Amino acid sequence: MKRIASFDVDHRTITEGMYISRIDGDVVTYDLRMKKPNQGDLLSNSEMHSLEHMFATVVRNSALGDKVIYFGPMGCQTGFYLLMRHDNHQENLALVKDVLRKVMDYDGEMPGNSEIECGNYRSLSMPLAKEAARRYYEAIKDKTVEDMRYTK
Repeated sequence: MKRIASFDVDHRTITEGMYISRIDGDVVTYDLRMKKPNQGDLLSNSEMHSLEHMFATVVRNSALGDKVIYFGPMGCQTGFYLLMRHDNHQENLALVKDVLRKVMDYDGEMPGNSEIECGNYRSLSMPLAKEAARRYYEAIKDKTVEDMRYTK
């Protein structure tokens, strides 16, 4: 079986940050790494689920919303993938920072917080989404495009 590219990244060297994971044609996959891998400090299901609802809603309502293909959690519980049909890494990094600030400042109801709209709506928490956004924003607020490459 052919080995997938993400297994070629040395996860021992990844820290909190935003990385360019891969580029496939006009689609860029970003690794939004919120936790250092293999340290036991993982995102809880409720943190991931809550931030997913908020981030996905805000990013799809942004100026670049029509360029968003997918936003969702990593199975390893250390972050999210953001797939964009927009290869301006500077703009995409700024977008992620702006989305995080908007999640932190959000003062409304959690989007999709009902049995009709979500398959596990009872696990959603606005305070968890805000705190996860705050922690990640603090980790990436000073990051630049030069910081977006994995080291091998």
